Amino acid sequence: MNAKNTLLEAALSHFAKDGYEGASLQKIAEEVGIKKPSIYAHFKGKDELFLQTLKGALDEEGTRIIRRYISLKDQPLEQRLKGLLEYLQEEYTRSSKTKFVLRMAYFPPSSLHDQVMELVFPFLDSMEKRMIRVMRHHASAGHLPVRDPDGAAVAYMTLIDGVLIEMVCGGLEGSKRRLAASWPVYWAGIHHI
Repeated sequence: MNAKNTLLEAALSHFAKDGYEGASLQKIAEEVGIKKPSIYAHFKGKDELFLQTLKGALDEEGTRIIRRYISLKDQPLEQRLKGLLEYLQEEYTRSSKTKFVLRMAYFPPSSLHDQVMELVFPFLDSMEKRMIRVMRHHASAGHLPVRDPDGAAVAYMTLIDGVLIEMVCGGLEGSKRRLAASWPVYWAGIHHI
């Protein structure tokens, strides 16, 4: 792994644990075994290091989410969709990348809000477009009796937001409770849209 990638990996763990404000360039440099000024050979400063760390984490998370959904291909659609939500809950508890991405997507540092949203919105738009394609495919194949597959996809993305915001703010148990309560309503409801 080259020095820049090593810095990005170290930065990820610090930003995930301490947030943007709490992460220290000095501690990141120490973890990598360099002096703090050496960071500036690769990044203009903390802002650029943070934004590049977030971009890399978003790219990896998108790939992991898609792979996970594909790995569930032999399950019925309802189980695939709910399984993806459960996967995101599990990943938040064990993956620094997932934790970092979710925290920054919902609560970006105020000084970098616009730059973070420029990275997050395309990620979310991409996930929503993929979900719309999934719902359209299942509706056209007769596996999902809905009149509005696009609405079902957007509602699913909204459900994800609610479950994950609870995860970030309230923890795993609250998030599981929210998913258990809302999933049957969502699944029954999309058959009427």
